[in-house]
Amino acid sequence: MNAEPRQDDVPTGLVDRIVAAPLSEMPPDLLAELTDAGLDPVLAHADVVAALAEDLPGDDVTSWATIPAADAATADFVARADGTLAGLAVAELVFRHVLGADVELSRPVPDGTRVRRGDVLLSVTGGTALLLTAERTALNYACHASGVATATAAWVSALAGTSARVRDTRKTTPGFRLLDKYAVRCGGGVNHRTSLSDMALIKDNHVLASGGVVAAYERVRARYPEVPVQVEVTTLEQLDELLAVGAPEVLLDNMDPEQMAEAVRRSAGRTRLEASGGLTLETAATVAATGVDFIAVGALTHSAPVLDIAMDLRP
Repeated sequence: MNAEPRQDDVPTGLVDRIVAAPLSEMPPDLLAELTDAGLDPVLAHADVVAALAEDLPGDDVTSWATIPAADAATADFVARADGTLAGLAVAELVFRHVLGADVELSRPVPDGTRVRRGDVLLSVTGGTALLLTAERTALNYACHASGVATATAAWVSALAGTSARVRDTRKTTPGFRLLDKYAVRCGGGVNHRTSLSDMALIKDNHVLASGGVVAAYERVRARYPEVPVQVEVTTLEQLDELLAVGAPEVLLDNMDPEQMAEAVRRSAGRTRLEASGGLTLETAATVAATGVDFIAVGALTHSAPVLDIAMDLRP
């Protein structure tokens, strides 16, 4: 697409022939969508470039051996299973980086939508070989993010009718933190802290090293008075200590429903409570019925299966 093909239609190097469109050439509405999703366009574009580099240390030997360079096609992203959609903006970024201004792309289904098997999620027209070069990287983003959104939506459904909200953790794939957090929101969940800087979470090792839950809490309050703080407890006695000093949020680690209900009774609305540890969809309603404010589910991001999405070339 970017140079005249040799007569045998086998270019000398696909790496040199992808457009590699810079961020400055991306549509403003796509950049705005990424920004609104909490996905810094600069970081997202850099991540796409790095992901494509994994596939392109040299030629795409399959696509350029089998497909004439002048061929063009339209391809559709099609849901192979029911689920909740997320990550299509990043998938679009992949195609626009690889194919540049020549690509035609539409996304009829917005992120956060509940989709059904057979739904067309994205359509893209451009050079056939380059579409296939971009295919897997674009699908990796869309399938992964949609899997997280789908898992989150299942928890949201399990908690329907209660006041509890499902919340994620920092148990994310390295480099995918912002995308994972966005996908959780697409599924209807709530984000916990994104980094170590925007909230203090005092866990058991901090407590041990500091000499107790109150000592650890007060040290954080003294050094970072404006930073939100959550303290993990394993006993109701630790909760009582924190209630006495006005801790605003407490994580109840591996407590059974009876202990959680007692924690809610003791706190009487003085602190927000989050349940964590060994929680399942089957027990979600029981835990929510105790009156906790949040349910922490690391599996939303560390164990969610991908949503099956395929790219099909139109005949």
